[in-house]
Amino acid sequence: MAKSGTFSNLHDWLISEEFTSARQARLHSIYLAWLSLLANPLAFAGFAVVFLLVVVAALAPVIAFHDPFTQDFAIALQAPSSVHWFGTDEFGRDVFSRLIYGARTTLYITILVTVIVAPIGFVIGATAGYLGGWVDVVLMRITDIFLSFPSLVLALAFSAALGPGIENAVIAIALTVWPPIARLARAETLTFRHADFVIAAELQGAGTGRILLRHIVPLCAPSIIVRLTLNMSSIILTAAGLGFLGLGAQPPMAEWGAMAASGRQYLLDAWWLTTVPGIAILTVSLAFNLLGDGLRDIMDPRNG
Repeated sequence: MAKSGTFSNLHDWLISEEFTSARQARLHSIYLAWLSLLANPLAFAGFAVVFLLVVVAALAPVIAFHDPFTQDFAIALQAPSSVHWFGTDEFGRDVFSRLIYGARTTLYITILVTVIVAPIGFVIGATAGYLGGWVDVVLMRITDIFLSFPSLVLALAFSAALGPGIENAVIAIALTVWPPIARLARAETLTFRHADFVIAAELQGAGTGRILLRHIVPLCAPSIIVRLTLNMSSIILTAAGLGFLGLGAQPPMAEWGAMAASGRQYLLDAWWLTTVPGIAILTVSLAFNLLGDGLRDIMDPRNG
């Protein structure tokens, strides 16, 4: 009963509006966001899948029952069984273990691309929106050029120019993902460009960099985070497409797109080689979309 009473008091404090420090206010906001996420079944399902992906990638050596790189032609193309849950591939490697290690590759590409495009997209968009004039025209016309091409086609072109490999695939995908972030950052910056607190900061002698970092970034962050989360599904699909065409992760590295490509010639006899990684790509992409939609509902003050 004492523990229940303590939990009840903590819950009452978290949902109250009385704070004595900025830390308490942040905890209050985080707790309310968590309650909003729980209230949205689809968004919470997306969060659960993404969280499971992170756990699986982190614990891949523990979860995988077999070595994903060891070849054994004696057991090649075995159907799913109690020993090999998702069967074996044409080289006798366990598909389940390779799927688990492929989660690491997918998460690595997704996080690295996001880390690259977030600052690039924000700097370009915020600079264009804040300075305006010819700077805005030049930066936005460059952005329009990138947006005029389908992202997968542009990623294929960059990958073909840079050569196959996971690092080059990350660069190619990043070069195609930043334009929507820049557009959004510009639109958000234009909203706050002539706000009273920005003008007050300018009158006090604050430089452009300080205004962008201290005043514009915190206000643009919610929309940028939502957009980045939604972009992760397209990053996964593009990475899988590059891997499917042999321009992404190279053998023997496990990657879902490459796994699906290797099973094409055995599609009728060994359906699991293409179906299993395909379902993984679909599930994770859908999860990021659902999570992004939920975060938009939570973080956009206009929805409150």
